[in-house]
Amino acid sequence: MIAEVWAALYIVVLAAFVGYEVISRIPTLLHTPLMSGSNFIHGIVLIGAMVALGFASTFAEEILGFVAVVMGAMNVTGGYVVTDRILQMFDRSKSKGG
Repeated sequence: MIAEVWAALYIVVLAAFVGYEVISRIPTLLHTPLMSGSNFIHGIVLIGAMVALGFASTFAEEILGFVAVVMGAMNVTGGYVVTDRILQMFDRSKSKGG
């Protein structure tokens, strides 16, 4: 059991360092489109929250799972709203001159 905890902690720390290094090398201008374009990651988080809620056996686990599903759904929705707003910025049919 202790080895599993250490392995999980190692993976989280390694993912944090790798994520920081990858994101720090991306120009600032591309951060918002990159993050809004990665909505599939938010969908995976939402699926994981629904699976966790499905395996909940106590009332506290059910409440925590429900909150996770609601927050995951808000995250997915917000990501698509941001993506839509970015795409509207580049829509040529709504340009001011024509």
